[in-house]
Amino acid sequence: MNKPVIAPRGPIAPRRPFRTDHHGITRQDDYAWLRAGNWQTVMRDPSVLPQDIRAHLEAENAYTAAVMEDTEALQATLFEEMKGRIKEDDSSVPAPDGPFDYYTRYITGGQQPLFCRRPRAGGEEAILIDGNKLAEGHAYFRIGQVAHSPDHKLMAYAVDTKGSEYFTAKIINADTGAVIAESITDSCGGLEWAADSKTLLYVWLDEQHRPRKLFAHKLGETGEDRLIHDQTDPGLFLDVGMTLDGQYLLLSTHDHETSEVSLIDAADPYAPPRLVAPRAPEHEYSVCHHEGRLIILTNSGGADDFRIVEAPADTPSPENWAEIEPHRPGRLILDVVAFKDFLVRLERENGLPRIVIRRFADGEEHAIAFDEEAYALGMSAGYEYDTSTLRFTYASMTTPAQTYDYDMETRERTLRKTQEVPSGHDPSLYVTRRVFAPAKDGETVPVTLLYRQDTKFDGSAPLLLYGYGSYGITIPAGFMTNALSLVDRGFVYAIAHIRGGKDKGFAWYKNGKRAKKVNSFTDFIAAGEYLAAEKFTSRGRIVAQGGSAGGMLMGAIANMAPDLFLGIIAEVPFVDVLTTMLDASLPLTPPEWPEWGNPIESTEDYRTIAAYSPYDNVAPQAYPNILALAGLTDPRVTYWEPAKWIAKLRVNNTGRNLVLLKTNMEAGHAGASGRFDRLKEVALSYAFALKLAESHETLQDRTT
Repeated sequence: MNKPVIAPRGPIAPRRPFRTDHHGITRQDDYAWLRAGNWQTVMRDPSVLPQDIRAHLEAENAYTAAVMEDTEALQATLFEEMKGRIKEDDSSVPAPDGPFDYYTRYITGGQQPLFCRRPRAGGEEAILIDGNKLAEGHAYFRIGQVAHSPDHKLMAYAVDTKGSEYFTAKIINADTGAVIAESITDSCGGLEWAADSKTLLYVWLDEQHRPRKLFAHKLGETGEDRLIHDQTDPGLFLDVGMTLDGQYLLLSTHDHETSEVSLIDAADPYAPPRLVAPRAPEHEYSVCHHEGRLIILTNSGGADDFRIVEAPADTPSPENWAEIEPHRPGRLILDVVAFKDFLVRLERENGLPRIVIRRFADGEEHAIAFDEEAYALGMSAGYEYDTSTLRFTYASMTTPAQTYDYDMETRERTLRKTQEVPSGHDPSLYVTRRVFAPAKDGETVPVTLLYRQDTKFDGSAPLLLYGYGSYGITIPAGFMTNALSLVDRGFVYAIAHIRGGKDKGFAWYKNGKRAKKVNSFTDFIAAGEYLAAEKFTSRGRIVAQGGSAGGMLMGAIANMAPDLFLGIIAEVPFVDVLTTMLDASLPLTPPEWPEWGNPIESTEDYRTIAAYSPYDNVAPQAYPNILALAGLTDPRVTYWEPAKWIAKLRVNNTGRNLVLLKTNMEAGHAGASGRFDRLKEVALSYAFALKLAESHETLQDRTT
């Protein structure tokens, strides 16, 4: 069993019973009152939060601060340490587009990026957008998408100043920086220019924070913006994109398992969108344009791990699809980019990614791959269609990120940038490994490990085990400078690539969702048990960490295997799953039903979710030490989910371990917005983990 960290009980939220009935099943929720009745207004103006709720959240914050007071010096040390690994005057590798190179950079001490360009042939830099100046006076500030017009004369950018992801878009003159007296409110931050360099397309969010309508804003026109598309189905997301060749704007509607794409002529954005393939259950596809034809990545025809087809752009419906890269089970095609002379695909097999390049002229293929046991690989299409240069990035848990330009014709790699660690980093001091934990049903769960060469594997090392396991998202085995602060203090850092992600193909995702969601939880527990059995750590020495849907994972494993874990760090945790999925008025609920099930319509879905929903399954037992982090203006995982969870845990916890909640009263889902301010939140989490490990060792020493 876990050795307790003795602490005061903490704030006790009043119980105000609230009963609901669904499918003849009655539930009582004692803490439903923590959800503000005016939550939609709070997203825009946090000052209107009801006083009783604010008082409770502030009491929780005060309690957490008091309990963690003895780590303040450690937090400050961790912050400076992690900040010291960031190159303060860093910049991205310039991306060429016509006459200019575009890039972002930071200045020493600056929290926000500068968006810049310089003439491609050489010349002076122009700062187009200065994030630091724009952020002045805002407790929270985030720049969304930045888009330059095709003629390079205008820049559009979107900003969020509340953390609620309601963006305001502005347009500036790229040469002078002058703001054009037109702004767009309530956008989702996604912006695309039409070919005329005067028409800006954007997605508008409704009062439920749902991407509802696609509008076109034309400079110089008076009156309301032109409606291009109205998405009336609350269960679908709406996006706008652009093909690499600039011929078509892409109107996409989708949920987590179904998609539909329509083409908008970039030269005529007001023409009716032309549908590629109508929506069909569980059919996902994406589109590139290449010389009058569409290149389509699709899972149609039973291709769970996807295949590639082509079709005439003028007649793109499925009956005209011709296969150009077949489905191969276990080889998941993640992305496709069509350049003028090359087709590039990013794929994953046996848990490792690679890039495959095909020349259109003769079909010849070759791959870019690496030899480490675990690594992360990504590619960037850039801005240019007619180019032989592909940009990709490579990193591992021990290798800082490297950015390469790759000549697809000559196969020559040019290293353009290696991530700098100003305070120093010696890869030879660390080891990256990939191990496989046996799951209870015979599957094997990949686990990526990072530790120092001198780590002793006798069960004494504390271990941080990170997991996510939802929406098919794969957690890359990339370089994380922050993790070194734990590893250098004796921790083993581990990532469990559990079902619900696509680490081992699309089936790995399907077997971790809806009725099979419990596999995500048991996989994570199996990973922890395996690592303890193999002496990487021991039971009760593991600190688990996850955020958002990974926070739901944290809540579930706290209920299911509390004695395996010393502590749990749950960031913006989606823990009140059943209540949220029963509330169709919340921003993400209807689009989430394909992922979790619809408990409003289905008794079976109701019972499935009720069986694992962390909040609903809190019960009298001894829980691990728990730290939950929340954001008041979070539209994805609303603040009241972790607040309710902690309130219920505190009165049900029969042990004396810590149960803590910290709510950022000035931020949303992503936490603090500045690149350094965010590190303070990481420092709190890591100080919590280190406090537990140290206290555990001290108490063990006393008992022996």
